[in-house]
Amino acid sequence: MSSTTDSKPIPFKEKVAVGLLKASACLPLSVSRALGLAIGQMAYWAKSKMYLVTDENLSLCFPQMSIKERHALVRKSLIQTCQTMMETGAIWLRDYRWVRSKIRQVHDHSILQDAIDGDRGVILLAPHLGSWEALGLYVAEFVEMTCLYKPQGMTSLEPIIRNSRERAGAKVVPTNRRGVVALLKVMKSGGFTAILPDQIPDASGGEFAPFYGVPSLTMTLVNNLRSRSGCVVIAAYAERVPGGFDIRFKRADENIDSDDETEALAALNRTVESCVNDIPEQYQWEYKRFRKQPEGFPKRYK
Repeated sequence: MSSTTDSKPIPFKEKVAVGLLKASACLPLSVSRALGLAIGQMAYWAKSKMYLVTDENLSLCFPQMSIKERHALVRKSLIQTCQTMMETGAIWLRDYRWVRSKIRQVHDHSILQDAIDGDRGVILLAPHLGSWEALGLYVAEFVEMTCLYKPQGMTSLEPIIRNSRERAGAKVVPTNRRGVVALLKVMKSGGFTAILPDQIPDASGGEFAPFYGVPSLTMTLVNNLRSRSGCVVIAAYAERVPGGFDIRFKRADENIDSDDETEALAALNRTVESCVNDIPEQYQWEYKRFRKQPEGFPKRYK
């Protein structure tokens, strides 16, 4: 008598996505970026959903911009976002030595080193700016990281993403209560974590704070970890430059250590703004950052 183990078939769409990801990993960086430029141009001229979301976000965050200036930034943003997508396969799947060879310059590395050398835990804020995946791999070269990780919708991508983030020594824990408790324990013992601070949290894990003057549901996780562990907070991003990436570390807004949570959350968003203002075209404006609004405020992204 034989038995078979039923397994859920992989959707065709998912197979195609994984196949394209693996294929893109074989391309030279210059070719990946050229393809990203072409796709971004098409998304701009087609007035795609990405275009509409980006345009609305920029109109909210930079109301002083003329329409011509805003549309020019929309076009640049779509190109940069598509280049990020086209580079991801290589960053996830190639040997780290390839990624490391693409790091052209590192600015203010002393900010990272001083934080690591201190006797407190460290939170690195890594906004969706430039190549946050390349940044994470670079930082993991210098310190063991423990990071929260939320499983993606495509199960075939799970081992690819996890292997990429763990191959340089990073440890991932789930984005649930058990994972947060484990992360807090790490921080109290002087550990290191990197957090994407500009994602919309669940309502129970966030409060509204201004981001470019617009109410934005902002995660309270960073402030909770900081206040309960006494850790230090810094920021960084990997800028896309010809031939690779430049890494830049920055100090967080001084009020991020405030005992007033409202001020601490506003300082968190100002820290993200400080990074974005350096290279606004490389921020992921295609994300619906303002889809949740306080009661009585207008709905966004209709």
